[in-house]
Amino acid sequence: MRTLAITKAEHVGEHRLQLSFSDGTSQVVDFGPFLQNHPHPQHDKYRRLANFRQFRIERGNVVWGRDWDLIFPVSQLHQGYVGPAVY
Repeated sequence: MRTLAITKAEHVGEHRLQLSFSDGTSQVVDFGPFLQNHPHPQHDKYRRLANFRQFRIERGNVVWGRDWDLIFPVSQLHQGYVGPAVY
């Protein structure tokens, strides 16, 4: 079985990304509620759209920050779920 990976990510408004996955599916994921409710100040900067839009894909993950400040399990994103960040 192949590992599920993100192959493409596109900003589609506010804190939402259209994510394409290695299994041929895609999903729009809204990160806004997580960013508004997350208690960790390290992630506050991603509430600003200019910072949020600076995501990239590395090793099949969508990540933010030089040291992967913000990253989520691909399996959750595939289901449209944004839970606690992975550290």
